Amino acid sequence: MSLLHHTTEGRPEAPALLLGPSLGTGLGLWDAQTPALARGHHVIRYDLPGHGASPAEADPPRTVAALAARVLALADALGATRFAYAGVSLGGAIGAHLAAHHPARVTSLALVCSSADFGTPEPWHARAARVRSEGVGWLAENAPARWFTPGHTPTDATRALLADQRAADPEAYAACCEAIAAYHLDDKALARITAPTLVLAGRQDTATPPAHARHLADRVPHATLTEIDGAAHLAPAEQPARVTAALLDHLGSTAHHDGLTVRREVLGADHVDRAAAATTEFTAPFQDFITRYAWGEIWTRPGLDRRTRSCVTLTALVARGHHEELALHVRAAVRNGLTPEEIGEVLLQSAVYCGVPAANAAFAVAARVLAALEEEDRR
Repeated sequence: MSLLHHTTEGRPEAPALLLGPSLGTGLGLWDAQTPALARGHHVIRYDLPGHGASPAEADPPRTVAALAARVLALADALGATRFAYAGVSLGGAIGAHLAAHHPARVTSLALVCSSADFGTPEPWHARAARVRSEGVGWLAENAPARWFTPGHTPTDATRALLADQRAADPEAYAACCEAIAAYHLDDKALARITAPTLVLAGRQDTATPPAHARHLADRVPHATLTEIDGAAHLAPAEQPARVTAALLDHLGSTAHHDGLTVRREVLGADHVDRAAAATTEFTAPFQDFITRYAWGEIWTRPGLDRRTRSCVTLTALVARGHHEELALHVRAAVRNGLTPEEIGEVLLQSAVYCGVPAANAAFAVAARVLAALEEEDRR
């Protein structure tokens, strides 16, 4: 079994973001959003089996679970142990399945013009049967009415999506119809989604009307709902700027949420609460910056454990003589599992490479903090 065809944009070391397409389209559905998203993420776009450049298969996946397994295999192959995910329609259903059944893998989720249930199975089975007998050409003829608002003016991007529909492998397309027919995430499954979730609806979407989005937003914990006017089923293509803005806002909020959690765990809730209480209109942008960037993107990376990150941080603060921050991070190092003896070893190592005077001042700071911690433990 070969990997799904995919493209990657952005820095490989940046947080991974998977983008899933809708039935009948290819990864070009996300062309308008990718440049902005790739500035802060390693964007991975994929084609469904038999769509775009993913090859047709003799026995294509016929359930959303099987499609999700293929996407997970792609993430594994690219080293994306944890990732944000955004998907349109069927692509959204794949993301919801991953978030419900593999919650530790999905850091944030965006469900775009999607659903927990795409209606009764009979119409989907009928569509699959017709595609097997007639091909997909007829779908391309009526796709504009299903995908876009009335009066939509075709663009190069939307014409390319119609070309994707014409080029889809009939058997692969029919198998995806069968996957949609069998798909249903009940309330218990939706409640298992722990990732911060954006549910985005096109107000003129007749394929997955806004009521479907409201159902998702009501049942997925930590979900927010955004409805976009002037958009039908393929909102990323029809209202690209609005979808991009919604995704950037959601991903930024997710990084802030994750960063705030780690910041409280490492520095202590009391310190973070004091910093929050002291925040002013002038300092708020900086507090948001360090929460998102330092704590939400760097301290959350899987490459180093927190003990090691504490060692690196202590050394850097010794080298630069940032004694107030050093005191804060001596406490953090203890919270991250370093013993006083190990902290002493870090400071000795720093003496060799940062200078004896810098280490001398650092030992004095550390001694005060460790003594205070010992006194606090005796209370």
